[in-house]
Amino acid sequence: MVKKHKYIFVVGGVMSGVGKGIASSSIGKILQSKGFKVNPIKVDPYLNVDAGNMNPTEHGEVFVLDSGLETDQDMGNYERFLETDLDDGDYMTSGMIYKHVIEKERNLGYRGKCVEAIPHITDEILRRWKKSAETHLSDISIIEIGGTIGDYQNALFIESARTLKIKYPQDVMFVMVSYLPIPGSLGEMKTKPTQNAVRQLNSYGVQPDMIIARGAQPIDFKRKEKIAFACAIQPENVISAPDIESIYDVPLNFEKDRISSVIMKTLHMRTKSHNGELDEWRKFVCKRKNAKRELKIAVVGKYFDTGDFVLSDAYVSVIEAVKFSSYWNDSRTCLSWINSKEYEADPKKISELKNYDGIIVPGGFGESGIEGVIMAIEFARKNKIPYLGLCYGMQLAVIEFCRNIIGWKDAHTAEINPKSSHVVIDIMPEQKKLLEENKYGATMRLGAYPAFLKNGTIALDAYKKSNLVADEATISERHRHRYEVSPDYIAEIEKAGLVFSGTSPDGRLMEIAELPKSVHPFFLGTQFHPEFKARPLHPHPLFTAFIEACINKNSQIRPISSSKILKISPNVPNVHL
Repeated sequence: MVKKHKYIFVVGGVMSGVGKGIASSSIGKILQSKGFKVNPIKVDPYLNVDAGNMNPTEHGEVFVLDSGLETDQDMGNYERFLETDLDDGDYMTSGMIYKHVIEKERNLGYRGKCVEAIPHITDEILRRWKKSAETHLSDISIIEIGGTIGDYQNALFIESARTLKIKYPQDVMFVMVSYLPIPGSLGEMKTKPTQNAVRQLNSYGVQPDMIIARGAQPIDFKRKEKIAFACAIQPENVISAPDIESIYDVPLNFEKDRISSVIMKTLHMRTKSHNGELDEWRKFVCKRKNAKRELKIAVVGKYFDTGDFVLSDAYVSVIEAVKFSSYWNDSRTCLSWINSKEYEADPKKISELKNYDGIIVPGGFGESGIEGVIMAIEFARKNKIPYLGLCYGMQLAVIEFCRNIIGWKDAHTAEINPKSSHVVIDIMPEQKKLLEENKYGATMRLGAYPAFLKNGTIALDAYKKSNLVADEATISERHRHRYEVSPDYIAEIEKAGLVFSGTSPDGRLMEIAELPKSVHPFFLGTQFHPEFKARPLHPHPLFTAFIEACINKNSQIRPISSSKILKISPNVPNVHL
């Protein structure tokens, strides 16, 4: 008998931002623990061909896959929860679909037929879903359809899912993640918005098999019964999803409501095996809850004055990477978001950094706030505060070293001052011509690239400690940048004492820069983005080495703060992890 592939479609009701990505990731994690191979797919209804040109403070982080495809931040959630690397076929936008169909039509791929949204767009959507499943050789595809029920933009994706359900009724399941508000003046959870959202989904010809009831509080059985009666499902198919302190509790909370049993019954499946992955997951969750100390980390950057509720999305992978390494070291972290422009306006204020156990400078582009960041890097270097620079954070560390150790006072990056007498960060020569032709995308180094690690370095020791390298010290990390350390200056910089501990295999591109431990306990920057490969059960070695250095600096155990800060704001610039 031929194995039938199963599809779970996750859609949103009532409003956006209710956690479809976390719900999809958690369902995938649970099914993994039952012995199934799953492949998650993210559908974004917008017309952008990828997420690369979208403003991270509006849309969220741009997450880069090994292939170099720039995607929505939910792809990062999928990789982290499922501990797997995804590929291009696991992400699609309306722009991708329309672009493919139009190009095919222009090349007479439809043999002169009238090309329409139905069936040609929906056929292409179905083709991609099936191809992704075949590529992964998976048992179950979990497909998150972005947006909210009633949006014009996602209607064709829902129509595609509907046709699949008609053809394979026992192999397709619809899950609606819907918000149940508790109006302050009433003080009780209201189910009517969810009932209306289900009716709207019904108008598409789709009936949800399960409703995940998001809300500030757990849903009680009476309201489960009310939703079940109004929406024509069983009460046990209403899964409680209250607000919780950590997204990593979600799979465990779902299983309390026996979500896997509902899925098995709906899709006519039997559990394959119990491979114990949720046991490891529980250990990870317990590590967070039982942390013994709190670390204070300053994140110094340029985009921290753009308004409330933006930083957690724009830097989500960095935040999660810090969490993973902290938890496995019996610690929790309080991040303080520091706008580097404050140091430019008042240089004396930089002395506040002595109160932190570590300093991170994340990635970024452009000139605004750069001098303040360089001042912070100098302070970290001089005061022996553990420092981790990511992408731009490494480039600016090189600039700071050249200015204040070598003495090249105008050292800079070509992105800001191409007329400097010491352009130590520059576009590679072969890429400059492409920039002159306005081919900006072609000049980006995107996706996974190999790097060779040098013996006797902090970087190599960190990777070896995590068992990620053996005798052959070659790693693979993901990139998203345009500028590099200029080859013209590498020899002089190294002679002055900065170690390029990771390079491209041909030795031309500098991937990691660090100071020796004899000079500084931990001062390291990466040209790549290590946060993209950090996982809950497998923290990234460089983040772990950084956290360990912070712990060594914080020799006195600082009690865990009891406060829970639920938003990130320039006015209240702390978040407890």
